[in-house]
Amino acid sequence: MLDIQGKLEEIGPYVPAADDDLLVCRCEEVTKGEIRKAVHQGITTIEEMRRYLRSGMGLCQGQTCGNMVKRIMAQELKVSPVEIVPATSRVPMRPIEMEIAAEDGGLES
Repeated sequence: MLDIQGKLEEIGPYVPAADDDLLVCRCEEVTKGEIRKAVHQGITTIEEMRRYLRSGMGLCQGQTCGNMVKRIMAQELKVSPVEIVPATSRVPMRPIEMEIAAEDGGLES
């Protein structure tokens, strides 16, 4: 686990870069600059980044942008990508009508 406060002091303030307008997450239209800014605001895990910017929450569920987001975060934090805590994997869910659940025997507890 990263020492967040110490790490933020080490990396210093956010400094804009020429490629900050590069689109990283196409589904949610998140740019490299937004990810970099978020890191400097204290976002240090993939789960936090997903909740803060919604990167990886679109149709592809991070299959397209996940590794790139992780690399950008690691580069900004000056750590190995292995040190970035991944997001929790969840089973895809789809809403169903209660009538269908009732016909199927209902929800078991």
